[in-house]
Amino acid sequence: MSFSVSSDLHWTPDSWQSREALQQPCYDDQVELDRVLRELVHLPPLVTSWEVLALKEYLAEAQEGKRFLLQGGDCAEGFADCSSPIIANRLKILLQMSLVLVHGLKRPVLRVGRFAGQYAKPRSADTETRNGVNLPSFRGDLVNGLAFTPESRRPDPGRLIRAHAHSALTLNFVRALIDGGFADLRHPEYWDLDWVEHHSTLADDYRDMVNSLGDSLRFMETLAGTIAGFQKVHIFTSHEALLLHYEQALTRQVPQNAGWFNLSTHFPWIGMRTAALDGAHVEYFRGICNPVAIKIGPSVVPDELLRLIDTLNPEDEPGRLTLIHRMGHENINRVLPSLLETVRRAGRRVLWVADPMHGNTETTSNGYKTRHFDNIRSELDDAFDIHAAVGTYLGGVHLELTGEKVTECLGGARCLSETDLERAYKSMVDPRLNYEQSLELALLIVRKSQT
Repeated sequence: MSFSVSSDLHWTPDSWQSREALQQPCYDDQVELDRVLRELVHLPPLVTSWEVLALKEYLAEAQEGKRFLLQGGDCAEGFADCSSPIIANRLKILLQMSLVLVHGLKRPVLRVGRFAGQYAKPRSADTETRNGVNLPSFRGDLVNGLAFTPESRRPDPGRLIRAHAHSALTLNFVRALIDGGFADLRHPEYWDLDWVEHHSTLADDYRDMVNSLGDSLRFMETLAGTIAGFQKVHIFTSHEALLLHYEQALTRQVPQNAGWFNLSTHFPWIGMRTAALDGAHVEYFRGICNPVAIKIGPSVVPDELLRLIDTLNPEDEPGRLTLIHRMGHENINRVLPSLLETVRRAGRRVLWVADPMHGNTETTSNGYKTRHFDNIRSELDDAFDIHAAVGTYLGGVHLELTGEKVTECLGGARCLSETDLERAYKSMVDPRLNYEQSLELALLIVRKSQT
């Protein structure tokens, strides 16, 4: 696999190199980078093409309103977080939330984690200055280190191999947990996090749902015997496909299926900062067979959105394209209706998903980057209302969350304040909902859908 620019006029895994590639690190040793990429090309893929195609079918069902997508996980994974308790808790909160959604929405929930590859983050500036010292910005463990030193902030190609290894370890443990019955829907009590054992305004609601689901499944099994399919659930992976050299190296052809598959993840997406129609990321994404998503912000205009849709899904393939709108609670009513109406009138087949996190980031008076739960809830409530008014279907949510007991977002059932943030603020980049706020949001989604 060559890493030079292709001269072919048609798509190839390296044709993105003929376009402007934003948010890429500046490596200072091309020889080292080429050596690492050659090694990466020969490493086993992280996912399989048949898993990718199965996800595409599920997403097609979500487009038709037959499923609901729950996509969630860390803003940026860290290599240090590749540990069994953190991975298990991350899986638990997704399972808990999906249980709430299945129970309330009365339809299957498609679970997609932001993990096993979410090691890179776009930044607003290439460099950061502290006390007169200017160094490269921290771009996630895939690129460099968080410590503000020249050694740590140097973009290191060797981290590409480490990211692949940590992604493989994460996936291996998740698959082992699922295969071992961790996600058995007949025993959702196994998914309890510690908070359920203590006082919480949400604990009773959650326990009632667990008991109701358990009683229903046991009753059905009494009548019909063991019910196939309840022993485990499907968990798919996703990440922002930001570093295109890494994505290219894991883009493969397979014997079973035609075309090129990005086998670093099931479900890659394009972030708002790299969504230029003539840019490298859109060029790369248009040629892979995976289902893909693109973040849609308040600056996107209807005609531009249609051109992006036509480029990324020219055949209007079911399950191929997801549009994740992230407007901010102050912008959503002004911007989203015209986008929905334009796509609806054009008859384009897409899955609409709400990201109520990224448009609602703020900085507190004590310097913490945070989000307020009330603003997150407000944007999500408005998203449901706007879709209903236009006649489109909001088929999922995209959330930055963790199964850990962090204090990074304000508000929620425990009314976290600015002074609470310093107690357990652990995120390397963006603030995440903690386990209780995540479950509270799932309950609110259900209540909203029933009004």
